Order: sequence, then structure tokens, then C-alpha cells
Amino acid sequence: MRELLKFLVCFLAGIGAGLGTGFAGMSAAAVISPMLITFLDMDPYMAVGIALASDVLASAASAYTYGKNKNLDIRNGLVMMFTVLAFTLVGSWVSSKVRSTTMGSFSTFMTLLLGVKFIVKPVMTTKEAMATVSKEKRLIQSVVCGILIGFICGFIGAGGGMMMLLILTSVLGYELKTAVGTSVFIMAFTALTGSISHFAIGGAPDWTALVYCMASTLLWAQIAARFANKAQPKTLNRATGVVLVILGVVILVVNTFFK
Repeated sequence: MRELLKFLVCFLAGIGAGLGTGFAGMSAAAVISPMLITFLDMDPYMAVGIALASDVLASAASAYTYGKNKNLDIRNGLVMMFTVLAFTLVGSWVSSKVRSTTMGSFSTFMTLLLGVKFIVKPVMTTKEAMATVSKEKRLIQSVVCGILIGFICGFIGAGGGMMMLLILTSVLGYELKTAVGTSVFIMAFTALTGSISHFAIGGAPDWTALVYCMASTLLWAQIAARFANKAQPKTLNRATGVVLVILGVVILVVNTFFK
């Protein structure tokens, strides 16, 4: 009975995490961690490690799908990735030196608000419009935004995928598919770094839970990524918005009523 419960919780968590990853470049940790902690009474540190490990394969496979459909900016994505990783460490160090200001619900509310934004005000930027920005300007923008995203994520410990999607679409003017493709590309590497450090510090994970979560997240991320790359911009905006709003509400309910 315990093993069946573990499978069901991990599978359902993987559905939410996979859809969030494939549609919006959302970190699996935002969905999987609260589910494992709440319903399986798992140690929070291990739950985050499993969620990050699940994120690696799902994000990498999604990035491949987006890249195959020419919806991935690798050059600027790499620049932003290294900047995010570096300033996540800086933000984390600064956070350790000041009074705790961690915003546990930051990622959840950001997911909800971003979902509403995509429904009410779709991102209709085209690749042609993206191409009008010079390479030098885009490079500088990637560095500056990487510093901002990394520092905020390191300081409050949440919201990486959502921060990237928001900034890529609203600040850097990316077309939605390219924004999501670039976001999952970056998230694959940041999740790999995070999961290795978690397991190195916290020890081996619950292997069955890890396998269940990774398999379910990978499956649903691929389904979402393939749909997203074939969808029309307005349809994709609405689908992404609906998925984010539902995930935000579910996470909020789990955190509020089941803890």
C-alpha cells in the first residue's frame, strides 16, 4: 500500500512538473517538492534533490525538442546560464549574512500571476522582431538579466524558471517558444548542478521515488514540448497560462491545507 501511494504521488507530481517544464520552462522543484514532503512525509532536502534530478532529464529532453524546431537561443542561453549560476552563489551568500527574508510562497504566486498574464496579455512577439536586436545588445542584456535572476534565486531560494520566462518574454522581448526553449536549456544545467550538490551533501535519495518522478516528469514534459512547438502563438499562450494557473492553485492548496 505504501509503495502504491508513493507511485501515485510521484506520478501525479510528475504530471504537473512535466507540463510546467514543457510548456513554460518551470522548475520541477516547484511542484514535486511540496507533493513529496506533504503526502510522503519526505525529508525536505531529499525532496528538493529528487525534484531537481527529475528536472534534469525533462528539461534536457524539452530543450532538444525546442532546439530541433529552431526555438532555442543557445548562444545567449549559455551566457545567461553561467551568469545565473555565478550570481545564485552570490545571492545565497548574501542571504546567509542577513536576517532571513526567504519568501516561501514567491514561486507559487509568481506562477499564478504569470499564468494570468499569458491568458490576458499573450506574448505575440515574432522571431523577425527578435532578429532586429543587435547581437551585442542581446549579449549585454543576457548578462544583466542573468545577474538579476541568479541573485534573486540565490537570495530567496525560489522562482528560477518563472523568473527566466518572465524576463525573456517581458524584458528581452523573446518570442514565447524561443523563451521557453532557452529557459529549459538553462534549467537543465542549473538543475544538474543543484541535484549533484544535494545528493553529495544529503546522501543517496529514495531511489524508487526518484525513478518514478523522473519517468513521469520526462513523459509529460515531452508531451507538452511537442504540443507547444506545433501550436499557434495564441493557443500556446492560453495553454501555458492555464497550466500555470492550475499548477499555482494546486501548489497553494497543498501548502495551505495539507501541511
